[in-house]
Amino acid sequence: MGSTDDTGCHSKGALLAQRGPRIFSYLARIFLGTLVSIPILSSALTDSPQDLLAAGRVDQAFETLQRQIRSEPTAEAYNLLCRAHFELGAWDAGIPSCEKAIALDPHNGLYHLWLGRIYGEKADHAGFMSAAGLAKKVRTEFERAVALSPDSWEARTDLAEFYLEAPGVVGGGKDKARDEANRLAPLDAGMAHWVKGRIAEKNKDTDAAEQEFQVAIQVTHGGARSWLNLAGFYHHMNRLPEMDQALRKLESSPLDHPGALVDGAGILLRSGRDYPMAVRLLHRYFSSPVEEAPAFKAHVMLGEVFEKQGDHSAAAEEYRTAVAMAHTYRPAQEGLKRVTR
Repeated sequence: MGSTDDTGCHSKGALLAQRGPRIFSYLARIFLGTLVSIPILSSALTDSPQDLLAAGRVDQAFETLQRQIRSEPTAEAYNLLCRAHFELGAWDAGIPSCEKAIALDPHNGLYHLWLGRIYGEKADHAGFMSAAGLAKKVRTEFERAVALSPDSWEARTDLAEFYLEAPGVVGGGKDKARDEANRLAPLDAGMAHWVKGRIAEKNKDTDAAEQEFQVAIQVTHGGARSWLNLAGFYHHMNRLPEMDQALRKLESSPLDHPGALVDGAGILLRSGRDYPMAVRLLHRYFSSPVEEAPAFKAHVMLGEVFEKQGDHSAAAEEYRTAVAMAHTYRPAQEGLKRVTR
């Protein structure tokens, strides 16, 4: 991921450095150890593109996928190439690959989901008129993903958040979001309560929203993602001591979604609180990276935390690690320049 505000830290990528609400904030996925920052692994030649993307080694993923496409241009390879562009925020470069994947395999719901996600990210960065047109494409792709993969909690969550965040003129609506949450419940009860909590927030019923986030913790048996959502809600409400407590719970909770560690660190970084906890969360994350929170972005975040602590040497090491994984990723380049002047 797309992106969300602090009340739900999704983003297929996005997940990192939580952004605050946008007009078309659709992507709904919580992304999600005890290792210190690790260098690039040398086994990349034997890793699959999926492994490389999960590890955040996007440069090597590009090389592998481009070789595959030259020899055998499959729908899967084009979809993975699109996702590699997505990790870098290169929406225009990635869209043709996602579209090619669907042209080769039009009945694959996952491919429609990723095309909807990358359209959504482009819409978030476009002018109003362009965004409105792209939003209609997002809805079409998410609805198609759900139709083709009705048991996918990810597709239903993305569609629910689209309905919640998008204006009615492009097909949004809170009633639609609630209907989708009800269909999501048997697939992922925690995410269903998250959607209902977000609906309550939209209705300015913060008590009901908090209750939904609390119930999500119960039904997930204290999973990290649900504690993250509650922490994001408290951050949004400026209830910072309660936010801190929720993040401490996240730190010791079952790790149902490793990327929750990255988003938790992002909340601490943005709020300027408990940098040592942010470091611990990110160190733990590096033992189980996932595509939704690319490791190179997590290294950049750790570099930013070290910068805040005044440790420019440690920050530079993190930025160098990120550049080695994704040499065109601008935040890593700019961070390294800042701390090595």
